[in-house]
Amino acid sequence: MKVLIAEDDAVSRRILEVFLERLGYEVVVATNGAEALDVLQRPAAPRMVILDWMMPGTDGLEVCRQLRRRGPESYVYILLVTAKTQQQDIIDGLEGGADDYLTKPYNIHELKARLRAGLRVVELQAQLMEARDGFQFQATHDLLTGLLNRHGILERLDAELARAGRDQKPVSIVMADLDHFKKINDAHGHLAGDAVLREAASRMRSAVRVYDDIGRYGGEEFLVVLPGCAEEGALQQAERLRACISESPIVTPEALLAVTLSLGVACGVPGQDQRSLLLAADEALYRAKRNGRDRIEAAAFSESTGS
Repeated sequence: MKVLIAEDDAVSRRILEVFLERLGYEVVVATNGAEALDVLQRPAAPRMVILDWMMPGTDGLEVCRQLRRRGPESYVYILLVTAKTQQQDIIDGLEGGADDYLTKPYNIHELKARLRAGLRVVELQAQLMEARDGFQFQATHDLLTGLLNRHGILERLDAELARAGRDQKPVSIVMADLDHFKKINDAHGHLAGDAVLREAASRMRSAVRVYDDIGRYGGEEFLVVLPGCAEEGALQQAERLRACISESPIVTPEALLAVTLSLGVACGVPGQDQRSLLLAADEALYRAKRNGRDRIEAAAFSESTGS
């Protein structure tokens, strides 16, 4: 674990540094509050700090306050060290954002115990953040394919439509559906169907631009959001998606399967609402299905705009 020592007295700083290194900590040092804040803003900054209250310029209490304004995303455990012993001083330090308080001259064994307690807090905080991120991922992503789920991709579409309205730029969508997917499940089983969905999702994710969004809209249907893309560019992107599926069979545990994709393209205009754009792309998709599958159809302008 990396620990920052912020102490302006060179002798005290060195004694503490040697002690912590013997305990196995990786030590970073700062000689004042401003330097400590700079260290804690760097990538891979220490998550624990032993902070002297009385330092020139930015004192330890102000460092506490500034760190706590950053929020819980980059939580730092703060052990505030000072010669102040009045009860109000302790209250001020804890209310200022310190996690714990140690008065000088401190006992080395007490310091060691408080650092262990701090380490537990930091580790628990990391676990909570990891769990939170996991819950957020599950809330917005499809666990089978790793793509955005229906809720997630519609949120992205809403965001891009709002931005297109502000910037007066187009945004297009592609609705894509795997052809005859039910036959794959019926003939080869759901494990084969799952393998097809995963591989199709992987291929399509590789075919879109880095700033495009793709999600599993439902079942074997996918929605791609293409910001800044007018109809011609959207059709080109749709063709890349179609080709990436049909160009080679998909390997499943049960069989080598030839799979194709039908696609509907709709291009929105500034001020476009989500519902009309989705309906237009959906209608274009079903025309592609009716006209033979493994093909692309574009929505007419009146369909896209709802006019």
